Amino acid sequence: MSAAGNQSHPSSEQSVPEKQSTIDFLASHGGPFYELQRRMNLLQERALRTGRRALLFVGIAWFVPLLLTIPSLFSAAPTVTTYLSDPGAWAKFMIAIGAFVLAEQQVERGLRHKLRQFMRAPLIAPAATKDAIIAVNRALRQRDSRTAEIACLALAVFASVIAYANWEHVATSSWTVTVTPDGNQVTLAGWWTIFVSLPLFVFLFFRGVWRHLVWALLLRRIAKLELRLVATHPDGKGGLSFLAEYPNAYMFFVFGISAAIAAAFAKHLMQETLSTGTFTTMMGAWLVVVLAFFAHPLSAFSKPLAMLKEQSLLVLAAKATTFQRAAERKAIGANVAANSAEEAAEPVEIVDLGKQYDTTRKLSAMLINRSAVLPVAAAALLPFAVVGATRLPYKEVFSVLKKLLLL
Repeated sequence: MSAAGNQSHPSSEQSVPEKQSTIDFLASHGGPFYELQRRMNLLQERALRTGRRALLFVGIAWFVPLLLTIPSLFSAAPTVTTYLSDPGAWAKFMIAIGAFVLAEQQVERGLRHKLRQFMRAPLIAPAATKDAIIAVNRALRQRDSRTAEIACLALAVFASVIAYANWEHVATSSWTVTVTPDGNQVTLAGWWTIFVSLPLFVFLFFRGVWRHLVWALLLRRIAKLELRLVATHPDGKGGLSFLAEYPNAYMFFVFGISAAIAAAFAKHLMQETLSTGTFTTMMGAWLVVVLAFFAHPLSAFSKPLAMLKEQSLLVLAAKATTFQRAAERKAIGANVAANSAEEAAEPVEIVDLGKQYDTTRKLSAMLINRSAVLPVAAAALLPFAVVGATRLPYKEVFSVLKKLLLL
């Protein structure tokens, strides 16, 4: 186990490892919530047990409210049916929470492999290794931040307060609220949702977003280091193309968020006509948000790649001029322009740089591209496609989905 793994049980920011000597980052380890789960034997340092925890959290958030609605079967207004027909409950408390937990293993493995590639290549210059380790240790402190998780919990509590305030003004009864002449009364299932289900959903969401921001900041710090990039690398990205695929590690996480948002749209669209134009705009806007979320950390490498391309083309152009003038002298005995006896006497290494120059010209400073992020893009759009299919013909939905994925 790496140094990061052996020291990933901090209970506060001050207990984060300060002397890690390797470049390793376990995105789903560390932090107060991780420690709480470890002490409850829900996970171990070497095993996140995402499948088991996903079932447990879904059971707590979605199945318990279902059980609490069962007594209403014996009343005049049963709420089991309204609970099972509520897309928001399914999306947030079953699909999203399950997806957030399942994503932990996938995210940790994906990000860890990408970071290790920097040293495997190696892409970080030896002189910058110390700074890279400092950047990783800083990221570990941010990952394990007690303050950050308290802020996530505060946002979860705030979301519950907002939900409760909204329930006081609803006009029709549901599985969460019973409307009476004396005022709205929150049901047992509603209270459980306020105190448990909704806070858990919001907390896991913001915790996941925070940890991605930590990763994003780490990448942006690495981008400022001295990197051993090669303009003629066959990947067309200076040797960094592997990074463009890291968003796919967030497939489950993005799918969970998309399901919750799509369900919110579904509630508003049930009584309205959904046009193809509105549907396309809705999906396109969400896809832009998702891609921008992941493009931000990758954009930090655009500057070093652009500089690499510019400088490499200048050097290759100068070398090519020397070589081509020598080839010209050999072919016709002298240079047509600015012929010089001193230049002719200088030894010239016969190397044709044309292929290297053409390859360098094709170097792209943008890491993110359609083919690299196609899986995560599909995960972002699929829940919206399902919602759209309830209001639009399947052929139209498939056509919109295909067009957006081909952009």
